[in-house]
Amino acid sequence: MLVLGTQAKAQDFETATEAVKNMGVGWNLGNTLDASSGSKQGLESETYWGQPVTKPELMKMMKEAGFGAIRVPVTWYNHMDTSGTVDEEWMKRVHEVVDYVIDQGMYCIVNVHHDTGDGTQWLHASTTTYEKVKSKYEYLWKQIANEFKDYDQKLLFESYNEMLDDENKWNEPATDDGYKAINNYAKLFVNTVRKTGGNNKNRNLVVNTYSASSTANAMKALELPEESGHIIFQLHSYPDWQNESNAKSIVDNLISTIKTNLLKRAPVIIGEYATFRTWPTNLDYYNENRELALYAMDYFIKKTKEAGIGTFYWMGLSDGIYRSEPAFNQPDLAETLTKAYHGSAFEGKYPVHDSSKGTVAFEGEKTLEWGEGVFVSSSMLTDVGEDVEVELTYKLDFTDYDDIQFMYNNGGWQKIPSGLSMDGKAFDGADFSASSVYGIQSGDTKTSVLTFDASAYGYVSKYEMVIQGHGVIMKKVTVRAPSGTSAIPLIKADHQDNTIIYNLNGQRVETPRKGVYIQNGKKFIIQ
Repeated sequence: MLVLGTQAKAQDFETATEAVKNMGVGWNLGNTLDASSGSKQGLESETYWGQPVTKPELMKMMKEAGFGAIRVPVTWYNHMDTSGTVDEEWMKRVHEVVDYVIDQGMYCIVNVHHDTGDGTQWLHASTTTYEKVKSKYEYLWKQIANEFKDYDQKLLFESYNEMLDDENKWNEPATDDGYKAINNYAKLFVNTVRKTGGNNKNRNLVVNTYSASSTANAMKALELPEESGHIIFQLHSYPDWQNESNAKSIVDNLISTIKTNLLKRAPVIIGEYATFRTWPTNLDYYNENRELALYAMDYFIKKTKEAGIGTFYWMGLSDGIYRSEPAFNQPDLAETLTKAYHGSAFEGKYPVHDSSKGTVAFEGEKTLEWGEGVFVSSSMLTDVGEDVEVELTYKLDFTDYDDIQFMYNNGGWQKIPSGLSMDGKAFDGADFSASSVYGIQSGDTKTSVLTFDASAYGYVSKYEMVIQGHGVIMKKVTVRAPSGTSAIPLIKADHQDNTIIYNLNGQRVETPRKGVYIQNGKKFIIQ
């Protein structure tokens, strides 16, 4: 793919300060290329945390809405071999998504994301760990930097995400060793990228505070890794606003702290922020107090722009099934952010869900196995009613047998006992073999339509439906009204199952203990 502007000479690169100003307002493509399930995976990991495969149309929508920059979090360890070499197909996929952003004329930040985390990941803020992994870390960034060395100033690299110490301390490490380690990683990152040459000699690079913390101590402790004018500091902020006065005070104090401790030395971006808090409990003001959420976001963007600080909203806005269309599930919030930055007269485009196309519950490539499935929330099904149809597109991939099994999840997966039909043909219990019914072979792709009688609908309308099996790769699952009838009503924002909890390896957790978890696309901590 031809990338516009890649011929820019290194000496012509804008400064980091200019880049932050020119980015405008940004957004995070979260829970996508950063998703994982703990072991080496292929391209299917992109959909592991409930997001569809990213398409160019999504970036076009973000551009037309008024966003000027996209942060693309990427997790690498699950796509590396024992020598630290990144899988060629994974690097190619990251490259494709970067091109989606760059081709829209937006800025793009690529990082090393869930390779950091709760201290169990391979990167954490300890000088002992640093000495053990620095060669691997250097090799990783050498590969990334070489892959993109000819890209122009619209592409930036971010060193690491939220790196914690050996005791998994957030905001500030248990000892100053955590700060020392962070600065070691930052300097190694910058030096490694610079040595690859090309446009990387003057590429604008991003380094984060310890755990991406917004405390004054974390900001003070972060050293400037080079005096080049091409370094950007980053931190994250998920505050508890409570009311308009408190929200205003929190934003003002945050900006004041940034000015005192970081902005005098280098430009700053707030790489993650949102309408929700994660501690001491999860609370999303967008759902609980929409007026306060929009007020706080409007004030936040206006004040950060005034201070010359860049911002990247964490996920939300267009999430889950909405990204496939693409559409906004929080169009009023997207409009608030872009108008706060560009001015009230700005006219962006904020498309919403087109109900005539049905609802895509899953799109990607998911290999079905026992305990590895695709999920369809009950609310997607109940929106349509008892005559709901679930269209499945799948590929057979087996050496012994194929089986698609339909379960309901009431705290544990159980077979739907009866009342299921595929393409109008009833089948016994919850086991369906496409090779037996249609005579197709391994390697063939098929689209089938699942329907329910009153008894089976009783299960799926009350509980989440799970599709698992063996010898099958699920490619797309669409929930729709019966063929030839009226369209599915407009989907509400709460249609996803927001109760599911994942650890940082992407695994479902029924009883979370001490650590960092993800629920409804948001990180939270149990201490």
